[in-house]
Amino acid sequence: MPLSRRHSDRMRVAINLLTDDPFNPSGAHWFWTRVIPEMTRLLRDGESFHLMVSPKSRPTHDYGRSVGYITYPWSNEKRNLRTLSEHLYSPLRLPLSGIDVLNTLMAPIVKSAPKLVVHIKTLHAYTTPHAISPPARLYRQLSYPRTARLADAIILNSRSLVDEVQQYLKVDPAKIRLIPEAVDHELFNPGDRDEAFAHVAKRYGVRENFVLFVSSLWPYKNCEGLIRAFAAAKSDLGGRQLVVVGPGRDVEYVGELKALAARLGVADDIVWVGGVPLEETVHFYRAADVFVYPSHNETFGLPILEAMASACPVVTSNVTAMPETAGGAALLADPKDADSIADQIVKACGPEGERLRARGPERAGEFTWAATAARTLDVYREVHAR
Repeated sequence: MPLSRRHSDRMRVAINLLTDDPFNPSGAHWFWTRVIPEMTRLLRDGESFHLMVSPKSRPTHDYGRSVGYITYPWSNEKRNLRTLSEHLYSPLRLPLSGIDVLNTLMAPIVKSAPKLVVHIKTLHAYTTPHAISPPARLYRQLSYPRTARLADAIILNSRSLVDEVQQYLKVDPAKIRLIPEAVDHELFNPGDRDEAFAHVAKRYGVRENFVLFVSSLWPYKNCEGLIRAFAAAKSDLGGRQLVVVGPGRDVEYVGELKALAARLGVADDIVWVGGVPLEETVHFYRAADVFVYPSHNETFGLPILEAMASACPVVTSNVTAMPETAGGAALLADPKDADSIADQIVKACGPEGERLRARGPERAGEFTWAATAARTLDVYREVHAR
């Protein structure tokens, strides 16, 4: 179908899901698996979603007959081939499917749909460049400015990310749509702490009350700073352990973290759980005395809300989007200062703990996937109507 053909009573939206690795799902995967079902419930006659997937990623996005699928050869399990196919195949395939609005991260080289919505979740290529391989970093730094110029609307999840986008990309403010992410309240909610502790003790070998860290072990997430803080606070923590939950995809870096723990004399006090299904993390949140998220850079910080929704006290960083997401319901620390993190951990395990447990679910309750989905769908309708 030619790109110029438009129907006022029809809107076909393609959502690019190819940038996720189906064997190592990211936060973006979790986002879309929550938002897409919510948006489909709000569709009007003539509106439809068409998901860009690969044969390997399609089973991870099974929404029944409520959506259509546009199959590409690869997703991010083969990043270079996926990128090439996005640019070469989209200008042919999307017009054949009559797509009116394309939601993606990077604009294809050739215009592939009449309207373009860009959904940016991070700017690590600029803010934490060493967390990305040099080829990926170069590709993003070359592609982001052009994509921002071509976009009809750009969806961002925090004011902090808006500031970063303006700093590095200098976007027309009229294009920006601020839509916060949310938390799955059916999964993350207060529960029985004793039952949760019994679960993580039996399955993962946790022995004592504990301080919790949940994240992939990338350097910018600052598990190193947390280990230093834990060592500094050890004498005030009454025998508590540090439990680290999350995959360590950088094996060398994980080795450095374990060596640091040994040098600081806390190796025997740390439980390295590794990656677990998302459904398991709620047990850790419920059982923990405090969840610590001392990242150097976040554009939203979803684990903060997951912990709060589970009534777990939170200590997080006083930089980028984390104070914004916490909204006064967490203790804030300087991620570059281990003593600052240590002080806040001790407070959260002591006099501040009950206040944070009460305030957290209230703050998390302000964020729902239904609201995020409705606002995202409104952006598609807005750009399509122009």
